[in-house]
Amino acid sequence: MPDSTDNLLLNQDGGTLWVRLNRPDAKNGITDAMRLELIEVFNDADRDSSVRAIVVTGEGKAFCSGADLSDSKPLQTGGLLMEYRGLTDGYRELFKTYWELRTPVVSAVNGTVAGVGWMLALLADMVVAAKDARWIHVFASRGMAPHAGDPYFLRRVIPFHILNEIYMMRERYVSQDLHKWGCVNRLVEPDEVESTAKEITDRLATGPTRSLGEGKQLYRSSLDSDMLTAFKDEDSSLALLSETTDRKEGVASLMEGREPDFKGN
Repeated sequence: MPDSTDNLLLNQDGGTLWVRLNRPDAKNGITDAMRLELIEVFNDADRDSSVRAIVVTGEGKAFCSGADLSDSKPLQTGGLLMEYRGLTDGYRELFKTYWELRTPVVSAVNGTVAGVGWMLALLADMVVAAKDARWIHVFASRGMAPHAGDPYFLRRVIPFHILNEIYMMRERYVSQDLHKWGCVNRLVEPDEVESTAKEITDRLATGPTRSLGEGKQLYRSSLDSDMLTAFKDEDSSLALLSETTDRKEGVASLMEGREPDFKGN
């Protein structure tokens, strides 16, 4: 795994990798360098068999305030305008990588979420959020279309009419709202966010890691596939897992009437 940087604090606790956005003074806004570091960390974690779960959270009072626009290349036409294509392409790559991870991911939403921070929070497999965390979508408030992968990814995790309201009405929300919409798994007090995320990942990190990875990919790919393709993907995953250590342990523990002891392979 890469070492911690000025932008990211990394710590592996047993089988869980904690990834902390470390720009609290900037509300953990993501710079270009930080975006590239996140892609590297996620890819390396997915290849590291010792990492069996990932937690993504933020240092300080914010989870992630979105892209740091002061780090983008401006077009000077009477004010700061974003270089849309370059910014969008880079974030599409980040969230495609994040979405396709086979390692189970939990987001620990400790504070404010804005802009592309919504995807960093909601594309995780499970979401733990502080009750009072604020969620600000920002795009329409700045006269922008949703971008950076937002229209593709958020439609897959937020109900259609709710997403339209979030974008068009430009309101500020709190985690209770997202919990009501089915987008947050655990709604907790602010001082319980990390301990709750740890409880979840402790369980994930002792699970059948390859099985969990196949399962999450089946659910994701089924969003874009027809029934027959989904059935074929299901068969391929079953075949791939059939000779794994954890699959054999799962069957043996069932026959022997005991809890399984999964090794992650």
